Amino acid sequence: MSSPVIVMNTNMERETGRKAQLSNITAAKTVADVIRTCLGPRSMLKMLLDPMGGILLTNDGNAILREIEVSHPAAKSMIELSRTQDEEVGDGTTSVIVLAGEVLATSVDHLERSIHPIVVIRAYKRALEDAIKVMNDISKPVDVNNDEEMLKLIKASIGTKFVSRWSELMCKLALQAVRTVTLEGEDGRREVDIKRYARVEKIPGGEIEECRVLDGVMVNKDVTHPRMRRHIENPRVVLLDCPLEYKKGESQTDIEVTDEAHWNRILQIEEEQIKTLCDQIIALKPDLVVTEKGVSDLAQHYLVKANISVLRRARKTDNNRIARATGATIVHRVEDLKESDVGTGCGLFKVEKIGDEYFSFLVQCSNPKACTILLRGPSKDVINEVERNLQDAMSVARNVFFEPRLLPGGGATEMAISVRLADQGKLLEGVEQWPYAGVADAMEVIPRTLVQNCGGNPIKVLTQLRAKHAVGNYNWGIDGCAGTVVDMNDYGVWEPYAVKVQTIKTAIESACLLLRVDDIVSGMSKGGHGGQGENADVAAEQAEGMEQ
Repeated sequence: MSSPVIVMNTNMERETGRKAQLSNITAAKTVADVIRTCLGPRSMLKMLLDPMGGILLTNDGNAILREIEVSHPAAKSMIELSRTQDEEVGDGTTSVIVLAGEVLATSVDHLERSIHPIVVIRAYKRALEDAIKVMNDISKPVDVNNDEEMLKLIKASIGTKFVSRWSELMCKLALQAVRTVTLEGEDGRREVDIKRYARVEKIPGGEIEECRVLDGVMVNKDVTHPRMRRHIENPRVVLLDCPLEYKKGESQTDIEVTDEAHWNRILQIEEEQIKTLCDQIIALKPDLVVTEKGVSDLAQHYLVKANISVLRRARKTDNNRIARATGATIVHRVEDLKESDVGTGCGLFKVEKIGDEYFSFLVQCSNPKACTILLRGPSKDVINEVERNLQDAMSVARNVFFEPRLLPGGGATEMAISVRLADQGKLLEGVEQWPYAGVADAMEVIPRTLVQNCGGNPIKVLTQLRAKHAVGNYNWGIDGCAGTVVDMNDYGVWEPYAVKVQTIKTAIESACLLLRVDDIVSGMSKGGHGGQGENADVAAEQAEGMEQ
């Protein structure tokens, strides 16, 4: 078993001019063809083998491209597109690759007609501006407080994924998580940080129906002492970023011991220092102390006597989430603790055993701006795929919170852009009209691929769809399951405006970037000719001399 390798090795000697451009276009088309079948609800799965012999089954474009090994620089830049799209908006990773590959494929004809690449790029940029105007015209506003509309929208994004059979549950989880972590700013701006404040905890075992969003935080920790309380209602929470143990002096300390009593005094000083730390904490009467560092046995003894439970060595990220959920402030020195640092927003602290491990829950928070999504499932592979799909769903919800506008899905937006650009292209003069019309043709790749992945007849269905759009019915698109033409108002597939704009911008701009390349030069290796090779030889000899 070896890792999946798509070898796109070109002879990496210098390539220039037309040859370099065609080489880049071929590599980009090859990457697009790999994941073309992963678009839509009838998409095929890819089986990826890792070097250790493990198997990953997924139809997530970004997950597939992350695992593929390529050597051609243009293919690498295409894979980078998918990662960028995922980081920016979290959805549309397959669409952006397919669209970029098609835009580049249409440019071959123009290059063979000896149209200069800069002219082609200028036409593409103009087409992009007009495409964004079309999207502004056909978009419709959405009410982010309307659960029914939001759930429909999220369902459209994960309807093509593995979890589509539990789509209702996943949509509710995604929407609840995003609502929980949304922070309304004073100036009306929203902050929705799902990466930092919506943590996914995966616990194999149980059923997928048991997945839920906690109104608080869960951490994989147990209390440090068996006599500490494991169930506290309305706990007062103190968060620390410092150790509750004696700080050893290491090499800086110089102690001269001349008498046996001195040892006792040294140990006594240690105990006094820890008691002082604990007394400063106990003075605030907390019920729970969470620290990112260690807690000594002696400190545990004093805290147990004061009926305080302790969690130690918590992750910094977990501590940040607990701070946000309970209203506590993370303190870096025990001496700085004050009443306002204590968190009182948590309704219940409890420790539960799930499977073989103990988990601490801080739930029933009055205003949790952080949450934990608990995922259960029959196996690790299933839970990992559910998590990937859930992240996409949360990204879609987040995008709509930022930009509450929708565009029709099922290839309707792309077809609307295609028809409008085709009409406007006829009004252009000069050679720019050909590349401009090429973008209009390339946009049809999304509806065409949806029909092909259903096993339908693309020529017949696209003709019907084009006829609908020609008379201004811009909401008509492709039913991804049956491969027929449907009205998206009835079918209910809508996509966030931010995702669609980012997809088309990224696809066209990356195509422009690759078309600007007219020279591919590989760096010379050690055995190469000229100065670089000689320098490498000298460096190697020097290194050998140093080792000897």
